Amino acid sequence: MDIKALSEKYERYIIEQRRWFHAHPELSWEENETTETIAAELEKMGLKVERFEGHPGCTAMIYGGKAQPNCKTVALRADIDALPVEEKTELPFASKNKGVMHACGHDIHIAMLLGAAKILTEISDELTGNVKLFFQAAEETCHGAEYYVAQGVLDGVDAMYGQHIWANMDAPLLNVEPGVRMASCDNFTIRVEGVSTHGSSPNLGVDAIVAASAIVMNLQTIVSRNNDPLNPLVVTVGKISGGQRFNIIANEVVMEGTCRTHSREMRGKIEPLLRRVCEDTAATFGAKAMLTYEAFPGPVINDNEKLNHIAHDAAVKLYGEEGLGELPKMMGSEDYAYYMERIPAVFGFLGSRDAVHCYSNHNDKYDVDESVMKRGAAMHAQFAMDFLNSAME
Repeated sequence: MDIKALSEKYERYIIEQRRWFHAHPELSWEENETTETIAAELEKMGLKVERFEGHPGCTAMIYGGKAQPNCKTVALRADIDALPVEEKTELPFASKNKGVMHACGHDIHIAMLLGAAKILTEISDELTGNVKLFFQAAEETCHGAEYYVAQGVLDGVDAMYGQHIWANMDAPLLNVEPGVRMASCDNFTIRVEGVSTHGSSPNLGVDAIVAASAIVMNLQTIVSRNNDPLNPLVVTVGKISGGQRFNIIANEVVMEGTCRTHSREMRGKIEPLLRRVCEDTAATFGAKAMLTYEAFPGPVINDNEKLNHIAHDAAVKLYGEEGLGELPKMMGSEDYAYYMERIPAVFGFLGSRDAVHCYSNHNDKYDVDESVMKRGAAMHAQFAMDFLNSAME
């Protein structure tokens, strides 16, 4: 079956779906209308939709006509939430929800997976296994996938494919490179406690701002002296607040930041290193520092050799070697990592950058040439069929 031809057949459908979802964005955990609309489309295809009680998002199964008992099941995932961004694209189908925009491209992800659903339902008689379509809410919270894992969305699934539309990669190229693709994302809060006094007599207090400033500087020694210089690591303090008035020695400072790395091993060392630097530096000034550390997604690593081959060969089957593009590993993160830590999975990218569409993901003017979307739909479908036909257990 010519999946590329089928993706072209359903291109108008994919574009129409993208435009509707782009005009009706919803924030994380609020994707109720989005879920209802996705479910309605799936039901039109004759699929039974499964929901998550009290939460948005849904799944549907396509059962293969040639499936045998104990056959394989492959999952295809699209995230569905938007961002708190005021849109400035001036598109005729721009967001109707003020202050909310599909600036990351999840509207495109929804449309591409619905397009893949169209393709796969049409050829379901030829499938040797089952395909689970999964529309995930709240990816932008970094914990959405964690919720769905706990709800059993991976039960009975043998492999998964996910992909992201990407503004820093040339359109309409696909990328399914092996190895590290994105970094982990762990966040922290540091609360520094001092003793307030009049600014004219600092010797009578403990200056939390001075202690916090030293902590900010010393945190970078984790990157420069505790980390292998060949391993990317970012420790960023992105927010700092403290003090009461210009002539009062501050008694409290609160800092918030993030840590990113490609190394699962280094990731496990960061929290104790942060805690040591914070507490010991603060003590030098007679202050106290308390660290709260929250683990978010781990790194996205395409480390399953068999799946990497299947994904690569699927892309080449569709668009040839010239349809593949290079994409450097990134320090951004994706909660798709939660799935990759539990089952065999691979994550790909579809480029959207051209001379006209040059704004990055999360920009208030982000848009794409919609002709690239059929490639994402085709890649979903081709990967699913090829995995089901593979000898991989």
